[in-house]
Amino acid sequence: MPDSRKRSKEMSVIWPTPRRIRAVTVGEGLAVLVARPGPLEDSPAFERTAGGAEVNVATVLTQLGIGTAWISRVGRDGFGRYLIRHLSERGVDTSAIHTDPARPTGLYVKERGGGSALPTDLAAGSSRMLYYRTGSAASALSPADLTAAAGVLEHCELIHFTGVTTALSPSATELTDAILALPRPGRLISFDLNYRPALWIRRSDDAADILARQVRAADVAFLGADEAQEVFGTGDPAGLREMFPQPRHLVIKNSGHSVTGFLGEDRCETPALRLRVTEAIGAGDAFAGGYLAALLQGRPHEQLLRYGHLCAAAALTGTGDVAELPPATTLESWAAATPSAWSALRYTPESAEVS
Repeated sequence: MPDSRKRSKEMSVIWPTPRRIRAVTVGEGLAVLVARPGPLEDSPAFERTAGGAEVNVATVLTQLGIGTAWISRVGRDGFGRYLIRHLSERGVDTSAIHTDPARPTGLYVKERGGGSALPTDLAAGSSRMLYYRTGSAASALSPADLTAAAGVLEHCELIHFTGVTTALSPSATELTDAILALPRPGRLISFDLNYRPALWIRRSDDAADILARQVRAADVAFLGADEAQEVFGTGDPAGLREMFPQPRHLVIKNSGHSVTGFLGEDRCETPALRLRVTEAIGAGDAFAGGYLAALLQGRPHEQLLRYGHLCAAAALTGTGDVAELPPATTLESWAAATPSAWSALRYTPESAEVS
């Protein structure tokens, strides 16, 4: 493995050595092909990177010192080998990944706006994702993958998955139901709604029923107010808490301006940091990773939300799906700021480099 200090700007952080596995994420990883700005048909080259909600969460957790494993399926192809290497280089345990000889690794193309007057161009700074995941290796995820991954699951304290995973196929829904049925002593189950209508079009099941069932069965649940409105008919935090009293941790992301967190009966609303958005992809995953890492570190309720915001800010001001985080000392200092100091903070990649 090359010295991380000699990497390009994309890989400028020094990824921590993984410790014992405390967290496990379960879901699809995708190869990402990022086009040049402008109409997609005019892009002569594509930058390859990696994406997928649970992949993004796993890499945030390892950066924050939480030993993490990823359970998934990839194809026996170059994209699958790339994903395994991508995660391994970032300290994620990849021993529970199954390589499928018959199905391909999923991928998506990220189209980027150039702001020209051409009819097929997007606005400058905007992006659009084109997914190619039908019949992917990860769509074959099933409860058998939990049995195969017993070694990494045995002593973990947290399992995280999203609504993307459960939407991939009926067997993937069986997998996520099996996760929620696992013994809980000393273990938390975390679920992020991540509603993707395009994935549910191919399903005969009712998305709202399945997703509501999974929210209710989780210990930690993340919901975007906009997606909750679409799925459950309300994005109001109080209404959602009344609808879902079961998760001890219920986190509602309110359109980027603030996050409302419920911890039991305690309610805490924390404003987002001021920043200049480079790209919004991956911010919700980074938030979940920051929140969950702070939870495993035993931090107080408000700091759980602040760690989420700080990690989301790193994603929003970066250029890739994977957030590259500031030093741990910077995160700790900012998370412990007074309310007035927090409100005055403006996050930039430059200020975040100061430890």
